[in-house]
Amino acid sequence: MLSDLDIAQKAKLKHISEIAAQMELEPDDLDMYGSSHVAKIKLDVIKRNEDKPNAKYIDVTAVTPTPLGEGKSTTLVGLGQAMRLIGKRSVITMRQPSQGPTFGIKGGAAGGGYSQVVPMETFNLHLTGDIHAVSAANNLLAAMIDNKLMRGNPLNIDPYSITWKRVVDMNDRALRNIIIGLGGKLDGGVPRETGFDIAVASEVMAILALTTSLQDMRKRFGEIVVAMTNDRKPVTAEMIGAAGAMTVLMIDALRPTLMQTLENTPAIIHAGPFANIAHGNSSILADLIGIKCGDYLLTESGFGADIGAEKFFNVKCRYSGLKPDACVLVATIRALKAHSGKYNIVAGRKLPPEMLELNVADVEAGAANLRKQIENIKLHGVTPVVAINAFDSDHPEEIEAVKKIAVEAGALGAAATYHWQKGGEGSVELAEMVVEAAETPSEFRFLYELEQPITDKIEAIATKIYGASRVRYTPEAGKQIRSYEKSGFGNLPICMAKTHLSLSHDPALRGAPSGFVFPVREVRASVGAGFIYPICGEMRTMPALPKTPGAENIDIDAEGNIVGLS
Repeated sequence: MLSDLDIAQKAKLKHISEIAAQMELEPDDLDMYGSSHVAKIKLDVIKRNEDKPNAKYIDVTAVTPTPLGEGKSTTLVGLGQAMRLIGKRSVITMRQPSQGPTFGIKGGAAGGGYSQVVPMETFNLHLTGDIHAVSAANNLLAAMIDNKLMRGNPLNIDPYSITWKRVVDMNDRALRNIIIGLGGKLDGGVPRETGFDIAVASEVMAILALTTSLQDMRKRFGEIVVAMTNDRKPVTAEMIGAAGAMTVLMIDALRPTLMQTLENTPAIIHAGPFANIAHGNSSILADLIGIKCGDYLLTESGFGADIGAEKFFNVKCRYSGLKPDACVLVATIRALKAHSGKYNIVAGRKLPPEMLELNVADVEAGAANLRKQIENIKLHGVTPVVAINAFDSDHPEEIEAVKKIAVEAGALGAAATYHWQKGGEGSVELAEMVVEAAETPSEFRFLYELEQPITDKIEAIATKIYGASRVRYTPEAGKQIRSYEKSGFGNLPICMAKTHLSLSHDPALRGAPSGFVFPVREVRASVGAGFIYPICGEMRTMPALPKTPGAENIDIDAEGNIVGLS
């Protein structure tokens, strides 16, 4: 079979205005971006289309992923293409990939095989510059915070309480923990410890994904809490004086990008928050546009249903006001075998040969994870359908076993899909099941109420979704929770930060562990984005630094210069 790049470059693309016409959008609703195949959508279409009926709203999620990935994005694209083959108008919405973890011309971020968003080169390399705008807005705020410190600290900021970091769109580990402000007052400012995050982990990106308008984005930027004063009061971006300028930098990024799949299905690409530190879903604005432009709006949430889908239901849908009609749960035979705990899978290496042999017992053992993720979807009153992303190494008996398990666990049905090899044709059975599931009466509900205490909301997720028996908080986490509630942030939804490789906090625990104590070591607030995010898992110790002669004598003088080195 051809490589993803070769397939993408042979695609018969339509002019983006023809793609927009499928959505009943006019050429004037678009701003062309660099070619005839990419455009920004103007936000005034939301207001103009508000009286149109909503499309059926479908989320695509997955079992707990293995290091190999299970093809969730490819399934989303394939399903969107299949809808057209059964006579349904569909629009897909997905996140923009970061340069950091996905850099390079390859599949995965935009699907793969014959189920891709194209042009691939445009999708994987910077797209329309939205992430760079996020970086600029984030780093403007960081620079203005340090400028306040250098110029006499008029806001009485406690420098040790500053949580706002700079960002770069690259997974550059050497920048995660650094000291800034060296070189004296004029060149460096006030020395302090900080670091760089990857750009898509910025609260600016989370705000872009959760905002509903330019005015809402401006308000959210102003509410970002960056530090505390010496008398323990929150310091916001509004107080720093940065929120207006940040909004100006983000005006173009606020508009979603319109592209297409290999089979010319409309694809709206917008925002890219991580799912393990933020909510891991594409933008509300993209969905508000797409839900009025077809029969089915298909979107995707990051990682497994315990993370991305839970946050889709309880964070994104809470702010958008949209209610999902069905949910697709992607699984692979190899993932279920991996969740049996018998195999060691390493990304980039061949699968263990015995894993490719017919073994229904291993599939059934690992299917505990599938059952739990079906339960997690149904806890929100949404009807699940299982998509078995099939590989040539799968055996018919194993696929049939998964179909039986899925139905017994409460899914409407399960379909083997072959969209990677066949495009939309390979997902027709899944598309027909999704149509049936979306018509099934359901009553969407949140897992918790915002008025509950922060600890009650955390415990609802940990016990009901993850399978924990209880939650254990460090003294620091307990102190932070009390501080947030005292500051008026207690009514925000919860966005758990934990490993994506297990339902639990421990990536080594596969399948569906239960009865464990779930540790919360720290609790942070993204007040502008609008959520509290607990940092989960046991405390990790930092590796010792290499010994350098004289290093034990390093110090910093009053002017910010390194001293003490011989």
